[in-house]
Amino acid sequence: MKYIKTKRLILRDWKESDIPEFIALNMDEDVRRYFPNTATPEESREFILNAQRDIDARGFGLFAVERRDTKEFIGFTGIQVWEEDGPLRLHFLPSIEIGWRLAKRHWNQGFATEAARGVVKFAERNTDIKEIYAYTAGINYPSINIMLKLGMKKVYTFEHPSIIDGHSLKTHVVYKMDIKKRHRFKL
Repeated sequence: MKYIKTKRLILRDWKESDIPEFIALNMDEDVRRYFPNTATPEESREFILNAQRDIDARGFGLFAVERRDTKEFIGFTGIQVWEEDGPLRLHFLPSIEIGWRLAKRHWNQGFATEAARGVVKFAERNTDIKEIYAYTAGINYPSINIMLKLGMKKVYTFEHPSIIDGHSLKTHVVYKMDIKKRHRFKL
């Protein structure tokens, strides 16, 4: 079982007991505001299977996040390989992407930033990863703020091919960080 511990959080392997909460999280329209739609229960289950498969195969992936004080599952944070054979044909693919998603009741408490910093430190110490990317809809200011807190810099803007023209989520931004330099985040 993989663990990353921060001051208030544990990033860990997925458990069967995470499934109902993760399904609810992905069906919450506020949580999925910057996605074209909510996720079905089947899509959420498949996400968990794929995330755990990556963790088992690579030693890193999109970890389940729980609070240390309550042991409550609150979402996920982690890094994954962003393949070049996906729908996005961007010049820097394949690469490593960092991502996060938390249940709404855990927003605005610094958990996403804390978990993401823990993942960056983990990558520095346990992998040969040199750079990490993140992308989101250009209007997703909460996620962009986390990227900035991590020290990421905007490097690219693109029109997402899976989103219809004229949609508010069409324009996406890509941020990048070089992790060759040690980050001095307090965990």
